[in-house]
Amino acid sequence: MNSVKDVWTNVLGHMKNDLSETTINTWFDELEAVDIQGNTLRLYCTNDFKKGYVESLFMKNIKAALKDIFSMDFEVVILDAPAYEELQGAGQKQQRDRFTSDEFTFETFVVGPSNKLAYSASMSVAEHPAQNYNPLLIYGNSGLGKTHLLYSIANVTRKKRPTSKIVYIKGDEFINEFIELVRAGRGGEFRSKYREADLLLVDDVQFVAGKEQVQNEFFHTFNNLYETGRQIVLTSDRPPSEMTLLDDRLRTRFEWGLLADIAPPEFETRVAIVKNKAAILGMELPDNVAFTIANRVTANVRQLEGTVNKILAYKDLLGSSADEETVNQAMQDILNRTVTAPSPQNILSYIGKHYSIEVDIIRGQQRIRNAVVARQVAMYLIRNMTHLSLDDIGKEFDNRDHSTVLYSIQQVEKKMKKDPVFAETIKDIKTNITSQS
Repeated sequence: MNSVKDVWTNVLGHMKNDLSETTINTWFDELEAVDIQGNTLRLYCTNDFKKGYVESLFMKNIKAALKDIFSMDFEVVILDAPAYEELQGAGQKQQRDRFTSDEFTFETFVVGPSNKLAYSASMSVAEHPAQNYNPLLIYGNSGLGKTHLLYSIANVTRKKRPTSKIVYIKGDEFINEFIELVRAGRGGEFRSKYREADLLLVDDVQFVAGKEQVQNEFFHTFNNLYETGRQIVLTSDRPPSEMTLLDDRLRTRFEWGLLADIAPPEFETRVAIVKNKAAILGMELPDNVAFTIANRVTANVRQLEGTVNKILAYKDLLGSSADEETVNQAMQDILNRTVTAPSPQNILSYIGKHYSIEVDIIRGQQRIRNAVVARQVAMYLIRNMTHLSLDDIGKEFDNRDHSTVLYSIQQVEKKMKKDPVFAETIKDIKTNITSQS
């Protein structure tokens, strides 16, 4: 089954076991399958009388057929004309809003020596897609403006080429969507979405490294788009040469175009970012206040902008002026904040996705091979990335005692010493969890 239409054809075929062909032809001829998300199938019926009749008499047959096909319970919604138009418009509006926002444009991106190459390259691919830099891969730490540039490219594309099909996805969401649709037998729908794009934007592409099936799918998608002259823009927290679990064939392709890094902004650029954000918010900051912020927040554009947002909040809500005292109040939590450790739940969630195992199974007692490995890796990372004691870690795993936790940690450490590939896998997992925190 490659699409929602294929699913509906299959459903109709299953219902022939219980309903006559005449019944199906009479009552289902004006129903069209338009959407399937999770375990909800949406149908559209142009005839309100038939819609009501199917809802009252045949809904149980449709749900039974879906359960036979997918081995899970489904909800079924039949849309009338206004609801169908709203469904169609909602998806289009969400994308239009994302790609036409005045907040994320090249005009609002503050350029400095640390990001000039990435900015110029992004402008180039927006103006002349698939001509000079394809793919364009922008890499750098979190919070430096990589996503801003992706949205800016989409913004220009939407204005200059309004019929272009733009697809934006985060690397971890690409993985989740691939797994969900392939499991549901809708791999063709997944491929169509990405291989028909005129502009493919993938944020945090490093997440696909180490996932064999996902990398294979991405490889073929990349080739299809590249060979048909469509633009690909990727962002990552590191260059391809440092993605140790990335397939060589993908690494080669990522390096075909241009690699552009973004580094933390230098002082003058930080001052410009602060003043620019204040101007966008309709607030004028004295030079000494902008200098204070730029001196004290040095590595992250989001923190610079967050400080300005907070100063505005103090000004509007408390009547404070934009002076040194207000800056100190606004920056107090940022300056006192150390790198936030991920929670055990965040670590378990990522491990579950990485190994394709339910978190409850990782926490539990099952001894199947993949579950044991995932459980040991989770214990090792929780120990290394949080401040939890062995006893507290054991409580996260069905109240295991501290000796069991210690044994699991030691097993991971031994394997890392013997197996360089496994050690790199753990390193990549740890990096990706940190970047999500």
